[in-house]
Amino acid sequence: MSTIIELSYIAAAVLFIVGLKMLSHADTAVRGNQISAVGMLVAIVATLLDQQIVTYPWIVAGVLVGGVIGAVSAMRVPMTSMPEFVALFNGTGGLASLLVGWADYHAHAGHYGEVGANVNAVTIATYLAVLIGGVTFTGSVLAYAKLAEKIGGKPVLFRGQQWVNGLVLLAFAIAGVVFVAKPDSPAAEVAFFVAIALSFLFGVLATIPIGGADMPVVISLLNSYSGLAACAAGFVIENTVLIVSGSLVGASGIILTNIMCKAMNRSLAHVLFSGFGSATGAASAAGQEGEVKSLSAEDAYYILEAARSVVIVPGYGMAVAQAQHVVRELSDILEERGAEVKFAIHPVAGRMPGHMNVLLAEADVPYEQLVEMNDINPVMPTVDVCIVIGANDVVNPAAREDPASPIFGMPVINVDYARTVFVLKRSMASGFAGIPNPLFFKENTRMLFGDAKAMVARLVAAFKEA
Repeated sequence: MSTIIELSYIAAAVLFIVGLKMLSHADTAVRGNQISAVGMLVAIVATLLDQQIVTYPWIVAGVLVGGVIGAVSAMRVPMTSMPEFVALFNGTGGLASLLVGWADYHAHAGHYGEVGANVNAVTIATYLAVLIGGVTFTGSVLAYAKLAEKIGGKPVLFRGQQWVNGLVLLAFAIAGVVFVAKPDSPAAEVAFFVAIALSFLFGVLATIPIGGADMPVVISLLNSYSGLAACAAGFVIENTVLIVSGSLVGASGIILTNIMCKAMNRSLAHVLFSGFGSATGAASAAGQEGEVKSLSAEDAYYILEAARSVVIVPGYGMAVAQAQHVVRELSDILEERGAEVKFAIHPVAGRMPGHMNVLLAEADVPYEQLVEMNDINPVMPTVDVCIVIGANDVVNPAAREDPASPIFGMPVINVDYARTVFVLKRSMASGFAGIPNPLFFKENTRMLFGDAKAMVARLVAAFKEA
């Protein structure tokens, strides 16, 4: 039986890797997700065959409770809430790893001497599973609260913050040494529970200085943490497939985090500790000059009617307005009239990695129409009309023009280089990062104030009535 279980774990690992590879392309992503799900099913069935695990009634109860919660949540959570939903998933993954480490410690407490030569490896893995799991849990819960606007989204900085973080990290190291050196001692038990408490605290301390446009990076990083915690938990219970799957999640999350940091032209340390979008940073942005020119949907129709090339830049506002389907309808109409339509996607648009890609895929926008920032910027001066829908920070020209801006140096989509720019917004309010946007005052910019879905629907109606 053990041979069958090990072979099943190998098969599951292969399916995970193949599925992950296919997730890197939009046209194979759905199939990749299905293959990964099959891999997880194989891993679960193989684990259930291991008679050393807890009894089946508890397993069935867990499957039923977790399955119902997951299914109901997936059906009821709207697309706009997916970022906070993902944050909660990361948090539950971290909490699960913490509980695995805690349970293993409870099982071995006072008997670590019987483990043998591998005692240090087991205690280190247990400590890391608890530590990373605790940080992931509270960090993810705080990220959820910020994304769901349960609390303010701006970064929170206080005097001596770096020192406090440093002291907590030092305490982690000391507690770890005490726990690993003599895990059966009373001091080790105290160190273990102190580490749990500090991990919860550090998750909060590591997340509160982060806000604004950095939230997609945070979600990616916390996803990586949850994978690393799962990997450590796999070493604790000696489960091969958990080690492999946790390693894949941890590594892919780190790679994605690095890609997103490069897209923002910032280091990970700067993202984690700079307090992007804080009051001090935002106040340094230059004052706005020029006149805001608004336009009605009917007047915008005449400009769009003559356009031969149109670029649509989606942002979180489009998700909030649920405008993706009517935007797709507008895109189809423009193409039927001979215009070339493309969708420009910034790597950190929305509030989680790939948010805009998922949103447009839901509306069946062809993948061929999606263009990345580095590919669309060189041709932007030749574009007749650029339509910005609910995106603020990723099209802010202050990133090129204002050295005092908090986002100066961050690559953005150069929509202001297009011949005409339509910006669909409810008001002149700043974006999620809280940074003023001089794009609204440019000579070639026209503001279309109102709900994005209603405004685009009026444009579609104007074409149909013509």
